[in-house]
Amino acid sequence: MRQRQTISAQTFTPILLGMALALLSACSDKSTPVAAAAPITAITPAPRFAPASSESADNLNVTGPLIVEHQLDVLAQREGVVRQLLGETGARVRAGDLLAQLDDRQLSADLEAARAKTRSTEADLENWKSEARVLEADFARAQKMLDAQLITHEQWEHAKFKAEADQWDVKRVDQLLINCKETEHSLELEMEKTRIRAPFSGVVARRYIREGQQVARGDRLFWVTAESPLRMRFTLPEKFLGSVKLGQRVPLEIPDFPGEQHTASVVELSPVVDPASGTFDGLVEVTGPPGRLRPGMSAVLHLAAHP
Repeated sequence: MRQRQTISAQTFTPILLGMALALLSACSDKSTPVAAAAPITAITPAPRFAPASSESADNLNVTGPLIVEHQLDVLAQREGVVRQLLGETGARVRAGDLLAQLDDRQLSADLEAARAKTRSTEADLENWKSEARVLEADFARAQKMLDAQLITHEQWEHAKFKAEADQWDVKRVDQLLINCKETEHSLELEMEKTRIRAPFSGVVARRYIREGQQVARGDRLFWVTAESPLRMRFTLPEKFLGSVKLGQRVPLEIPDFPGEQHTASVVELSPVVDPASGTFDGLVEVTGPPGRLRPGMSAVLHLAAHP
């Protein structure tokens, strides 16, 4: 038995060695692809200001909207019902023109009552003043009678204190009259709030309300905008500081109207540079006739670092 097992092991050993050699030969013939390492790119910090529209290092095209100084939404200063509309979209208005009227009947009645009370208090004050003059005359007569020893000192003091008390009544009614006048003035201001007026001369760009509508305090009623002067606000990198000066004229054009050429004058420059962005602000105003220019249009401003 032992001899058979030994022969058997000796028989299988060459076979196993042959299989191992064949496997090693197959692995050595196959080439395994190796992934190429990605090249390392150095990360450089982005510049603080890199306008996409700059033409060169010393020239810059700045794009922005045309604006006007006076442009706002007219808001309701009190609640009420719109009784009448006078301003329509596109209408040109002057400062103080009536745009709409709210229902003011209750306020009108309250104002008339306050005015009647003011008139009544004024009459009451005149009555007290007349009474005070009478008591002053009585006190002057009591003084003479006391000097002539016709009345006692107590009678003289009675006339004196009565005249002084009447003077305090005059002052009291005088303060009541001031209160009545201030109440009347307050109601007049409330009445004025029911009259929606144009805050400045311009054009009604939009109307938000209609007749019969209930509005609350703070609701938008109209959008009023001036038409001139047209301006444009811009932001420049710090290298332009000192190159752009107040009063300098720069070319301006409208992308939608390529055939039109306009000129703008620098009217405002920030004296400091924003440390976060390395830029400073400025403002230009369109000079000459505006032509087809309107507030809100997109414009391009051509600037040079060394004009």
